[in-house]
Amino acid sequence: MHRRSLTLATAAVAAMALTACTAGKENAPALGADPKPAGSATGSLLAASIELWHGFNTPSEVKAFEEAVAGFREKYPQITVKLVKGVQDDQITQAVRGGKAPDVASSFSTDNVAQWCKSGTFQDLTPVIARDGIDLSVIPEASRAYTEFEGRRCTMPLLADVYGLYYNKALMGENKPPKTLSELTELAKKLTVRDPDGTIKVAGFLPSFQYYENVASHLAPMVDAKWYNPDGTSAVGSDPGWKRLLKWQKELVDWYGYDKLDKFRKSLGQEWSAEHPFYKGKIAMVLDGEWRTAMIANEAKDLDYGTAPLPVADDRPDLYGSGFTSGTVIGVPKGAKNPQAAWELVKYLTTDTQALVTLSNAVRNVPTTKASLESPDLKKDANFQTFLDIFAHPKTSTVPSSANSTFNQESLQEFMGRWEKGSVKDLDAGLADVDRRINDKLKLSGG
Repeated sequence: MHRRSLTLATAAVAAMALTACTAGKENAPALGADPKPAGSATGSLLAASIELWHGFNTPSEVKAFEEAVAGFREKYPQITVKLVKGVQDDQITQAVRGGKAPDVASSFSTDNVAQWCKSGTFQDLTPVIARDGIDLSVIPEASRAYTEFEGRRCTMPLLADVYGLYYNKALMGENKPPKTLSELTELAKKLTVRDPDGTIKVAGFLPSFQYYENVASHLAPMVDAKWYNPDGTSAVGSDPGWKRLLKWQKELVDWYGYDKLDKFRKSLGQEWSAEHPFYKGKIAMVLDGEWRTAMIANEAKDLDYGTAPLPVADDRPDLYGSGFTSGTVIGVPKGAKNPQAAWELVKYLTTDTQALVTLSNAVRNVPTTKASLESPDLKKDANFQTFLDIFAHPKTSTVPSSANSTFNQESLQEFMGRWEKGSVKDLDAGLADVDRRINDKLKLSGG
């Protein structure tokens, strides 16, 4: 599931809709209103029909979702489940506002969770989680963080995306994957091949913030950069991690030469095609998600490659092995016709080991509970195991939920693009201005 790069615009559109009043059906039954716990016995739920909207769209993904839900249908034969595929965040938001919400909805983006929780677009699951005795500690802290906001857990994690380093073994030769930023710099230079005029033929590592998955959120864990202060305001200008990341990146960009690097970047194949430059030996090392393992198996079967955690700051060896994660979330929207049955389905899909393993094996994303990560039925080779280990690392992090949705990431990313071009003369002042923009928007968002 390589949709994370494609969801920012959709998330932004949905967030704009969320700033308006959320309508929904005011007379719809609320989740947890039934004082009798649903439990796990078949007879504890009344017969009902529920509808689940999800974003999966390819035949294999849709089939996998059907197979995951099959176990629920067997457990609760009196509950009819209808699955609706290919649904985006803005469709969910508009359906809730129009009083036509599905019973269950799933999203590929975590960026709207704060607004969904804050506005009540998705119902708070905290009471039923406590009622049913669900132990959330079986889910890594980062996934717990991106599924709640200000004490309201309005979604649960379904599958996760995790980012690490891919390297071409033929180009690497006897070199080991770098563990620090200094080692990454040294190896990037060593593996880079140029024509006599300086034109780049092969890049050891492409440091451009404009390249594919090299976005602020994915890179932040390398230096333990923080997004927010304890009071929720932006920490981009004050946290030393961001300055360290940008200075390291600019030094490597300048070594390549920005113009030559930009020309090389623009000559490369598309990220979501069989012409990906990593497949073609144009780049020795790239930052990418776990789903790339499945794409390589389909599009570049003969590629000899390995995976490793991302390199980290030289003075922070404790960070090595961690990385960035986000993922698919699922919850019960406001106005759901059968919220109790809907919650049972959400609970099943997010806590049942076999359901999570079935989905993970089909779409090659990381399952989100300890039991599913350790299941013998989970398909994993050495390259996929890297991402399972990163996900389970205690220092793996995410972008905490914010009422600003994607605005914070977009603001920093825009600044980073100007920085690498050499258009920013004062780094401190530039980062302080990013802070100002984020904090001003936060006031408008009601944060």
